[in-house]
Amino acid sequence: MNDFFIRKSSELHIDLNDVQKQAVVQTEGPLLLLACPGSGKTTTMIMRIGYLIEENNVNPKRIKAITFSKASARDMTERFKRFFPQHSPVDFSTIHSLGFAITRTYMTKIGVSYELIEGGGKGRPALNKTQMLKTLYKQVFRDDCPEDELNALSTFISSLKNRMTPFTEWESIQGPFDKAGEIALKYEQLKTKTEGHLLLDFDDMLTIAEQALRVDDHLAEQFRSRYDYVLTDESQDTSLVQHRIVEHLVAHHGNLCVVADDDQSIYTWRGADPSYLLDFKLVYPDAKLLLMEQNYRSSKEIVETAAKFITRNKDRYVKEMRTDNGSVGPILIKQFDDQKRQLDYITYELLAEQDLQDVAILFRNNASSTLFVNELHRRGIPFYMKDADDKFFSHWVVEDMLNFMRLSFNDERKDIFSKIVMKMNLFLSRTMLNEFLNRETTGNVFEAMIDTVQLKSSQIEKLNDYKEVYKKIPTMRPAQVIRMIRYELDYEVAIKSRAEKFGFRFESLLAIMDTLEGIASQVRTMVEFAHRLKELEEAVQQAKFNPPANALTLSTFHSAKGLEFKRVFMIDLVKGTIPSDEDESDPLLLEEARRLFYVGMTRAKERLELLSYRESNGKTKEDSRFVNEVRAIMTKSDRIENIEKPTKKKTKQVTEVNPNGISDRKALVVGMQVSHHVFGKGEVVEIGEDTIAIRFGKVEKRLSLELILTRRLLEEVNA
Repeated sequence: MNDFFIRKSSELHIDLNDVQKQAVVQTEGPLLLLACPGSGKTTTMIMRIGYLIEENNVNPKRIKAITFSKASARDMTERFKRFFPQHSPVDFSTIHSLGFAITRTYMTKIGVSYELIEGGGKGRPALNKTQMLKTLYKQVFRDDCPEDELNALSTFISSLKNRMTPFTEWESIQGPFDKAGEIALKYEQLKTKTEGHLLLDFDDMLTIAEQALRVDDHLAEQFRSRYDYVLTDESQDTSLVQHRIVEHLVAHHGNLCVVADDDQSIYTWRGADPSYLLDFKLVYPDAKLLLMEQNYRSSKEIVETAAKFITRNKDRYVKEMRTDNGSVGPILIKQFDDQKRQLDYITYELLAEQDLQDVAILFRNNASSTLFVNELHRRGIPFYMKDADDKFFSHWVVEDMLNFMRLSFNDERKDIFSKIVMKMNLFLSRTMLNEFLNRETTGNVFEAMIDTVQLKSSQIEKLNDYKEVYKKIPTMRPAQVIRMIRYELDYEVAIKSRAEKFGFRFESLLAIMDTLEGIASQVRTMVEFAHRLKELEEAVQQAKFNPPANALTLSTFHSAKGLEFKRVFMIDLVKGTIPSDEDESDPLLLEEARRLFYVGMTRAKERLELLSYRESNGKTKEDSRFVNEVRAIMTKSDRIENIEKPTKKKTKQVTEVNPNGISDRKALVVGMQVSHHVFGKGEVVEIGEDTIAIRFGKVEKRLSLELILTRRLLEEVNA
């Protein structure tokens, strides 16, 4: 045994700790290996496979390694080749790939043909899941299915299948919106309506595979007999049906190594089942349990704070994450006036960064990325999109805004008018709109509708008001137009009603409009605005699939799992975002949200910044309860105050106004020597419309001019 580790230390310069070595040599029977963030789990798994081959003389083809994603499968395949190039390849694959192999074999055996309705492949399927769900949604609601509703419905169906929920219960389970269960059931009925032929989505590959292994002993033996050892990675993200497939595979020999971290289980919304790990010994009574608690990634401060933070969760294995890494500096917690100040701060920090590939901006919701994409693209800062949020640019709110603008170029366009008139808070019926569209009309659409449709006096009055508003729009800049659409054309009121009807999060819709307004503020015409949106959409695709060198990473917390960076900004950490209002209402969801926050924290190696803001959409925002928890840990408070109901602090520290500070813009000139109350002596190198650039030693800072002048933060000094 020791010879193996000595040999690999010499060949690969890999030295495992005692627990990692135990995980490598504990080859027989079931093993649950709980691996804290940054504990070297992938290296340990590859070394375990190498040990099986070199020390136990196991044929590589008799080893099956199951991963959560294609990227993980590729990474493990490449790492195995690098560590053990002399050996034949091991069977690394995703659980879906394995499920499809079993399903394909079973379908052939029982004589049932099938057609895949998800994914790529040769040719395009005659039917696809997205179109089927849109059609069923329209049949039920007599309305088009918005993109966010479609995504929620698809995730809901996936969750039902992964939890192995019987069809008889689908309609009674609360979905993302009313009648989601009904649509889900209709979808399954549609897929199986042709006798002897099935339409299969990705999740069907799992449910049918599990069924095949359960009911067909001969087929089950066919797949069981292929492998003597099975390993599963990222098992905290594995659903019940996926666990069941693995159970069937190892039923005879029980040689299963499950690598997981219950503290990083963040996918229960799509069917992952972290409780399975907590009940592992109920399924495998003879299982061994090992804890990999040594973190090799992060600084002392980050590891110790994150380790204490996650202990507030109750449904978990007790672990003590620790590190021998040194101190780098405290976690920084910053609260800004608004999102614009947060954006400015990060942008100026990035301008001073040399190694952007070691920096990440992490967020809960993809919508948070668009303002950053706009600013980074405008300033030429290279970035990589871990999650390409092209859905933002096709969102129905964005399309509505563009249609409102398009109508201003030609107020006789009935086709454009028909797309937005139902969102003008007019309380029109679909019958009224159809009557208008079916009538031959000319001229201004507002006047034409008044003349051709029987309306209430209140509706006529509003249409006349809207007509007057449209007379003003052509002379306005895009940001003004968006505000006019929101408030004078009553769009915001209308979508609030729509949000209540369909279960949308109104705050998310407001955030989209705020983002559009921020982008619009930097262009002069509506045509430029439309071009800018198209340009940003293309930039997002470019950043996702062909990112430039030395690019910083933009990612959701979910997609950042498994990654690491020297510096991490966690943004938009406000109540209602993380945790969301829904998270706050359910203890299990709240624990998952805390795990998600923990995942974000543990991506950072040296510098971690937790950022929030005080105001959005004219409303006061409170810090996330998780920020308060971290703050309490850092201040070594015995109790965490204001977590349930944060209140405003009675006192607020402010910088005293310097009586000698510069308050007049005209007093500032390029080249002058100044002193800043925080950064010390510097030289003014540029004065912009809203910002001032000052070089302090070797570092250049770009600061808010308004803040500098109103608070008199600069004082002229002699050279």
